[in-house]
Amino acid sequence: MRLLFRATILLAIAVAAFQQGCAPEDLLPEPASSKAPANAYGLPPEAVATLDLIQRDGPFRYRQDGTTFHNREKLLPIKPSGYYREYTVPTPGSQDRGARRFVTGGDPPEVFYYTEDHYRSFRRIDIKP
Repeated sequence: MRLLFRATILLAIAVAAFQQGCAPEDLLPEPASSKAPANAYGLPPEAVATLDLIQRDGPFRYRQDGTTFHNREKLLPIKPSGYYREYTVPTPGSQDRGARRFVTGGDPPEVFYYTEDHYRSFRRIDIKP
């Protein structure tokens, strides 16, 4: 399943590159001033790369990646402790981890949530097989 997910992500990047008339590597990471997502999920390229890392179980850049997310804000469905895990989505130009994260649910992950504002709001990302 992880291989299929990875192939889907790579295909989406290649298709987007073809449609835009550029090389696939031109779609990865963009300058901080660019807000135009170039993928089927409507996410910044760094988020797509983080999704790939989550599916491959790393390696992760930050020691907090993969740790328990406690859902203290209660914005996500209530689940038992340990169900949710958090992962950093790098922010170009940021001196620290930035505000962008993925929160996954399940082991292996069965649900994915993305936040751009450090847990103030979430958007569910439906991973397409």
